[in-house]
Amino acid sequence: MGKAIAIFNQKGGVGKTTTNVNLSASLVKLGKKVLVIDNDPQGNSTSGLGVDKRSLEYSLYDALIDDVAPSKCIVATAYAGLDVLPSNVELAGAEIEMIDIENREGRLKKIINDVKDQYDYIFVDCPPSLGLLTINSLVAVDSVLIPIQCEYYALEGVSSLMNTFQLIKKGLNPTLDVEGVVLSMYDSRTNLATQVVEEVQKYFGDKVYATTIPKNVRLAEAPSFGMPVIEYDSRSKGAVSYMALAKEFVKKGRK
Repeated sequence: MGKAIAIFNQKGGVGKTTTNVNLSASLVKLGKKVLVIDNDPQGNSTSGLGVDKRSLEYSLYDALIDDVAPSKCIVATAYAGLDVLPSNVELAGAEIEMIDIENREGRLKKIINDVKDQYDYIFVDCPPSLGLLTINSLVAVDSVLIPIQCEYYALEGVSSLMNTFQLIKKGLNPTLDVEGVVLSMYDSRTNLATQVVEEVQKYFGDKVYATTIPKNVRLAEAPSFGMPVIEYDSRSKGAVSYMALAKEFVKKGRK
């Protein structure tokens, strides 16, 4: 049975989707079978994996609201071993529609349980807000992977983020764990980046991955071509870093 992990941070622009797309693609290169669930109405993980979100027959919305079988909604990407349960703007209305649905916090958990034994890893991309979609994500998964940018305001939302984590753990998902913390947008030339790394390590301890993700032009360009960076430019610093993270992720997960 596979492991389900939410890419979680209530702060926007910290690299959730970038990590979701590129860590997943790197794990596939290591021989793993991976499903990406795009639980963000912006649908950036969907388009970042080369899937046209405007021409979907079914999406995550249909699985959550209309009980369409996940197998009908999952789309195979161009990369063998990597599938996506896509989303588009329809998902924006799902939070309102779920209010009157029985067991509304557990809708995504049911979907994941239906397909969990088909994958090694299932990654859920969360929206940058604490609504029903994010709550569904945290209830449905085994652990959370937290991307944090190496910038001035990086630690501002960490205590709030962990309060949310503890509330969900206490009330809805008692086995929820922190899988790890990924430091992104790292620039080794600045004192600020070093200070942020030190502060995050103090807070999260050995949950912080040794691999950091640098600022990288290729990493920023890849989504506009609908490709993970490892396919766009496998020799770029971004691609090399995400492959190193994938190896560390698998190794740490084994423990």
